[in-house]
This record gives sequence, C-alpha cells and structure tokens, in this order.
Amino acid sequence: MKRLSFFDKFIYFINSLLSTLLLLSYALPYISPKNTPILAILSLFVPVLLIINIAFFLYWLTKLKKQLLLSGLILLIGWFVLTPFYKLSKKNTSLNSDLKVMSYNVRMFNRLEWIKENDVKKNIFSLIKENDPDILTIQENISSKEYAFDFPHKYIENKNEKHQLGMAIYSKFPIINKGSLKLENTVNDIIFSDIIRDKDTIRIYNFHLQSLNISPKKENLGEKDSEKLIQKIEQNFLKQVAQTELFLAHEQKWKRKKIICGDFNNTAYSWVYNQISKNKKDAFIEAGISFGKTYNYWFPFRIDFIIADNSAKINQYTTFSEEYSDHYPILARINW
Repeated sequence: MKRLSFFDKFIYFINSLLSTLLLLSYALPYISPKNTPILAILSLFVPVLLIINIAFFLYWLTKLKKQLLLSGLILLIGWFVLTPFYKLSKKNTSLNSDLKVMSYNVRMFNRLEWIKENDVKKNIFSLIKENDPDILTIQENISSKEYAFDFPHKYIENKNEKHQLGMAIYSKFPIINKGSLKLENTVNDIIFSDIIRDKDTIRIYNFHLQSLNISPKKENLGEKDSEKLIQKIEQNFLKQVAQTELFLAHEQKWKRKKIICGDFNNTAYSWVYNQISKNKKDAFIEAGISFGKTYNYWFPFRIDFIIADNSAKINQYTTFSEEYSDHYPILARINW
C-alpha cells in the first residue's frame, strides 16, 4: 500500500468493502431470510457487485498491481459457487418430441397503458402465436374472452375478481388435475396443472411470487424515508419465504415429471431460487446465452425462470427482447 497514490488507496478501500459484500453474498442462497431478512436484500445486488469487482480487477490489472488479487480471488470463488451470471454459449438442438414451454408476465396485457403504444395486446398475441408453445404459463393474466388464447385446454385462476387478475396455464394436451396453492394476503399465486402427454403425466407449476414493490421507474430505493422502504422489502421477502415453503411441501407429494415456470420476483442468487431449483435443471443454465435478462430494467436482472426436474433434457432456451411488458417472455424446449 505504501507505493499506492492517495487516490489508489481510496479506490482499494472501496474495492475491499465491495469485495467483502460480494464474498458475503455467496452464502445468501443457503440462509433463509427468516433469520436475516435485511441480508436477503443483498441478493438483489449480486449481479451489480460482480460487475463492479470485474471492473476493479481490470483497473488493477492495467496498473500491474497486486491489489488485483482481492477481486480476482473472490471472483474465482464465485465462478465455482454462483449460478452463472453470463453464458458464453448456448445449446441449440431440436427434437420433434420436445415439449415447448413458454412463460410470460404480460402485465395485464398493458390494459392500464403503462406502455404508451398501440397494439401492445395484439403484439403479445402475435408473439405467442408465432412461437407456438405447447404449454403457456401467464402471470398477471386478465380472465376475459378478449384476453384468451386459442388452446384446447386451459386453467385460469383469479386472485382479484374485480379486475379479473390472476394466473393462467394453457395446454395443447389434456389437463386432468389442477389447483391453486391459495397464497394468503396477496394478489400473487402459485397454480398447477397435470397434463397428459402420450403416456406421461407432467405437472406444470406457474409461479408469481410476492413482489418486492421496487419500482424502477420511480426509483423508490432513493426515497427519503428509506427505512420504511427497507422494512417493506424485508416483509415481502418473508412473504416469499412462506410462499416457497408452501410450494416445497406441495411439491414433495409429486414424484413424477415436473416443470416450474414463472416470475419469482427474485434473482438466481437468492434463498428462494436455491430452494425451488434444488436438484432440478434451470433452462437458462442448461441451454441459454448472454445474461438471460427477463426484467425490463437498465441492469440485466433474471427473475423469470423455467425449471425442470433433474431427469429432463433442456434442448433450447430463448429470452425474447420484445418490450410489450415490464418482463420479457422466455421459452424452452424440454425432453425426457
């Protein structure tokens, strides 16, 4: 440190703080927010911390300073313990027997005109029709004929009857069983359908976990009353924990093939994701490319997922870029 300028000493001090936070975040997928809800907030910022530490590493590398070891070693540890933040290559195989599964938070089909453009609903319908999924899971659905897709089988569940707001599962295959986990004190929900495909029975879960109520447009992380905001986020994390535990208890009763789709309202670095995806295959990790960004924000957040049981093979994964909602649709080709 003696040979560093005052500016570089300051940079290294900031580097040390943010590297420590990144290292601490590696443990978050294994710590329930019930124990430390405020720490769970850090899981949202893991992608930011990764990029910052890469920048620090490159900064010291250009100066040929040994300080690069701090970020370098922590990033190396992350390479082995973290869910991939960026995929360099993708899998792109295709079989006629693949099950095409699409998931999309449509944000009420823009009924409240958040997007100031015409034909948003029409564009959503065209996108889905063009990609022709076998299974379509919709979050923030509107249950009226105007917003219904042309599938032979469907299950629609409302959580808000006044606004016809809820969830939907559409299927080209017969649905023999369906239901809701009836999440309490929220408009969010988890629903499921058991479909018959050939001789297989496959359970499809459609997730919409509790929103953290962080608005990118309002930037409410910068509100003056940030203490109340943090408390609100903590409470919503605890709701996500309860919803996840309810799902895990429900899932244990199903021993056959399964696919989990939907909007987790949390990242792949969270306890929630770790619990839901344990011993399963994340379609993005298996076959995706780039950041897999699913939320329309300046930073590449991936909070929408398609996850299959461990016996499945993921042959393709696509994240779309069309901005017809605050989320981007995702699609996977899955086989067994």
